[in-house]
Amino acid sequence: MMGLDFSGALATVVTDGQIALHASMVAIGAFDGVHRGHQQLIGTMVAEARAAALPSVVWTFDPPPKVVFGRATLLSPLAERLAKIARLGPDHIVVASFTAAYAARSAERFIADLARIGPRRIHVGADFRFGARQTGDVALLRRHFEVAVASPVVCAGGEAISSSRIRALRAAG
Repeated sequence: MMGLDFSGALATVVTDGQIALHASMVAIGAFDGVHRGHQQLIGTMVAEARAAALPSVVWTFDPPPKVVFGRATLLSPLAERLAKIARLGPDHIVVASFTAAYAARSAERFIADLARIGPRRIHVGADFRFGARQTGDVALLRRHFEVAVASPVVCAGGEAISSSRIRALRAAG
């Protein structure tokens, strides 16, 4: 466990096995790039946690799953992602080491891991998937927890901001 201080924002960074909370508000995602959509999702969760006087938790993965599976290139290294996330004000940042063994875990095991932090509400993107072969989805998560699905954030041109779109724009120069 370590505390990272970025411009006045203090977040405790832990692995997924190092945290247990009675109750919390949680945002889950790869958050590669920590773009405006990610910032809105995390910011909404942090504000909700503060209003409810609960710890705020950002649960992320390193490396991002799409990178591990060869479907994407890394947008930003872990240290950069942690700094950007910490500036958004969460109390805790959970970094799950996304290995082949982690990817092979069942959706139910991921749900059991989340239960250790007592989520009152979990904030995710609409396309959030988890568990071996991505068998877990928002519908399954909703069977166990209250879930808030973030609305897409769009750019001035009206297109949704996403890590995939940022990768495509980078590739196009």
